[in-house]
Amino acid sequence: MRRFALMLAMMIAGPALAQEAYPSRPVQLIIPFPPGGNTDLMARAIQAELTRELGQPVVAVNRGGAAGAIGNAEIARARPDGYTIGISPNNAITTQPFLQNAAYNPESFRFLCLVYDNPQVVILARNAPFRDFAGMIAHARTGREALVYGIPGVGSTQHILTAQLLRAAGVSGMNVPFAGAGPIAQAALAGQIQMFIESAAIPAATGLPVIAVLGERRMPSLPDVPSTGELGYPMAGTTYGGLLAPAGLPDNIAETIERACERAVRSDGYRAAAERLNGVPSFLPGNALRDRFLSEARTNQALLRELGIARE
Repeated sequence: MRRFALMLAMMIAGPALAQEAYPSRPVQLIIPFPPGGNTDLMARAIQAELTRELGQPVVAVNRGGAAGAIGNAEIARARPDGYTIGISPNNAITTQPFLQNAAYNPESFRFLCLVYDNPQVVILARNAPFRDFAGMIAHARTGREALVYGIPGVGSTQHILTAQLLRAAGVSGMNVPFAGAGPIAQAALAGQIQMFIESAAIPAATGLPVIAVLGERRMPSLPDVPSTGELGYPMAGTTYGGLLAPAGLPDNIAETIERACERAVRSDGYRAAAERLNGVPSFLPGNALRDRFLSEARTNQALLRELGIARE
């Protein structure tokens, strides 16, 4: 009888013990872009600190394509047990579901924490026929498609920002879509395009020169680079990103990851790695990140409808 009671107690306690053990095995971190881009670089900067804080290996896996939609769809349909999470920039969640037939929407995720908020910069490609911002605008005025620039997908943050900047200057150009910032950087290094807009992590990793920072002020890490505000184009642009999981993730697991994420973002190791990439570490808890994503999604859906490019 005593043995039966002991076995029954163990069976009842088993599920609770299993929950308390999270994580008890490696955690997969899906990066919905190819290697070498802003999301990939920031993900790998935080990866080691998350591994330390969670006490289990965090294994980064690139699932690039369709402006982040392929990787994010994989995150959304994963089992909500905390062993498959992802890191995504804003555009892939707040814009792409309204541009393409994505297998997810902003409500498909449990938002866990913000990890970076990076200003965007104008990056010069190798062998470009201009050397500074004024030269770029002058070159664009020589022909409707004289300026050739790369974008990480139609409707991406960088596509929208480049179009806004060129429109403000009264010029146009020819955009060349790529699968992500990594392939764009490679094309810029090969001289296949002339410029592109991305986070300052890309020139830090590639050595490509920066000719302007999108915003009113210069970046402390790029003190010699003028802002678009001082150049006469008062516009701002950042890309931010954070950890997310499939909707339905239990609260206790989400809270464990959120606490580990906060410690990781505030760690000296992550801040040093982000600084080398000209990145800006930034933490928000899951609920605040969710509010930011959903607010931007509502704004972008209305904007895309006004532009006539929203998928209805």
